[in-house]
Amino acid sequence: MSDQFNFGGEIVWRPTTEYIERAHLTAFMRRHEIKDFNELMRRSTADVAWFTDAVIKYLGVEFYKPYSHVVDLSAGIQFPKWCVGGKMNIVHNCVDKWQATDIRRRNALIWEGEEGAAKTLTYRELYQEINRCANALRSLGLGKGDSIGLFMPMTPEIVIALLAIAKIGGIILPLFSGYGAGAVVSRLNDAGAKALFTADGSFRRGKEVEMKSIADEAAAQVPSLKHMIVLKRTDQEISMKQGRDYWWHELVARQDAQSDTEKIPAETPLMLIYTSGTTGKPKGAVHTHCGFPIKAAQDMAFGTDVHPFDAANARPSDVMFWMTDMGWMMGPWLVFGTLLLGATMFIYDGAPDFPAPDRIWEMVERHKITQLGLSPTFVRTMIPHGSEMATKHDLSSLRFFASTGEPWNPDPWLWLFTDVGLRQRPIINYSGGTEISGGIVMGNPLVPLKPCAFAAPCPGMAADVVDEDGKSIRNAVGELVIKAPWIGMTRGFWKDPQRYLDTYWSRFENVWVHGDFAAIDADGLWYILGRSDDTLKIAGKRLGPAEVESILVHHDHVIESAAIGIPDEIKGMALVVFCVLKKNVAPDEKLRKELKQMIVNEIGKPLAPKAVLFVSDLPKTRNAKVMRRMIRLAYLGQELGDMSSLVNPEAVEEIKMAI
Repeated sequence: MSDQFNFGGEIVWRPTTEYIERAHLTAFMRRHEIKDFNELMRRSTADVAWFTDAVIKYLGVEFYKPYSHVVDLSAGIQFPKWCVGGKMNIVHNCVDKWQATDIRRRNALIWEGEEGAAKTLTYRELYQEINRCANALRSLGLGKGDSIGLFMPMTPEIVIALLAIAKIGGIILPLFSGYGAGAVVSRLNDAGAKALFTADGSFRRGKEVEMKSIADEAAAQVPSLKHMIVLKRTDQEISMKQGRDYWWHELVARQDAQSDTEKIPAETPLMLIYTSGTTGKPKGAVHTHCGFPIKAAQDMAFGTDVHPFDAANARPSDVMFWMTDMGWMMGPWLVFGTLLLGATMFIYDGAPDFPAPDRIWEMVERHKITQLGLSPTFVRTMIPHGSEMATKHDLSSLRFFASTGEPWNPDPWLWLFTDVGLRQRPIINYSGGTEISGGIVMGNPLVPLKPCAFAAPCPGMAADVVDEDGKSIRNAVGELVIKAPWIGMTRGFWKDPQRYLDTYWSRFENVWVHGDFAAIDADGLWYILGRSDDTLKIAGKRLGPAEVESILVHHDHVIESAAIGIPDEIKGMALVVFCVLKKNVAPDEKLRKELKQMIVNEIGKPLAPKAVLFVSDLPKTRNAKVMRRMIRLAYLGQELGDMSSLVNPEAVEEIKMAI
């Protein structure tokens, strides 16, 4: 794709001396005598080993045994080995090492619940709670290499559990708290999970939401699962299975506050984060101790400029809040990034606009949040309430907005920047993915901004925009690619290396094709323009069409289905599904509601379809591939283009009639 792209934006924010002088980027460049950001990009991408080693040292990452060399590419660019020969544990760097410094007295975590509950943990208190949780896991016979799921609301305990799993050398398996049982089952089974952390429930808009019953339904279908640790969050009645289930407050609280941290090779698997593509089952992106957390902390430092307590300048620790769930990449990103930097994370469990639309801004004021990560979807829902609901609060602590998950539209971007941020705070646009461990492209404190734009690739990311032949293009839309390895790249898909190669490395030789359309304008600013494949992104959450379609065909009356995403003013994208029914089955409203409820039950209410439509056939190519792109164009009434690859073009006309 190489259509001319109309950028049209003007620079609306330029970095002040204060932003430049305080920036981690400035300190890093001065340390290495780099004169400007462009030179940093050249050096960081031309010599990834030098840059990665420099970042590891800048972040102060400690190893029990130092690595012999930074990266080994002998297995190819697709399968690099990082920190070769080194031994470490990321929990040592997040929590343990701070116990010998003044940071142990500083806040590591601030939490607030929708119902008004609140809790703060210092680095010392977090260290002790992680140790208790690690001892609890070990008391159940869990240890190195064991996969352990996290299906919990955003409470302090989910952070403690995540880090305790890493401390014992286990593999973290974060799951979206809004999943239905089917989505939980597929991920736990694929990972061979031995244990699961969950909760009795959570709060959403003042109501109790069940979680334990979903966990029970899932556990019954996962033969490897032997233990479940349950947090009492809402006090609702639940059933506990003897011999398998343990209350957090009974099992964890009684443990000793001292616990050894496993010393393991730097490339030991740390976490499996599942992401959906356009076909097949969800993919488990493999991340290691020296991979995901280091990339997360680098981006947090160089992009959103998060700092620890500064005694010399009497500046308190930065407080970073990203509205996220632990099942989305940004949850672990928030945890690892803030703790590696010695800063403070803020987490919130509840609806961001409950009991009133100004809840987020109220929390910014109350907790003196300095970096606020939110989505374009959230901003679009706030605009009708007016900017006063934000500006009536004291937002003077805020230094940066940040955003990821979906492309911006200019109007909401400018509303946030101008009406709420008073044109004083940059919006750090951030785009990458689960398999990246953070960003490919990102804003930063040194580069001027246009609406919706990204400043540049993240340092160390050899990104480019290319045409269909793989040639670099500017001022035109093309494929986003990466031409050199980086330390955060996934180590492949869990037990499926070929699918990993097929997904990212099969189009151009030794080039990662990310699956996003992108563009670079004449001023060198970058834009991400949406997925170039069929993957759905609804309210910032990625979902594979095949995952939805698999649910629908389980219904006795459905023989085939297709899921597409369409533009939505609030969510950014909404789900629409088409179903082909068995002969002699008449479509009616009752069946439509049943199918919609099946989707809600399996993958969660936030991903409920906007429409369920019935057709007698789906447009297909000669090799029987369903042309979702054609379905989407027909649904939206857009130009269909070349239909010569279809064996049944009449199916497109039927889709138009079904709307």
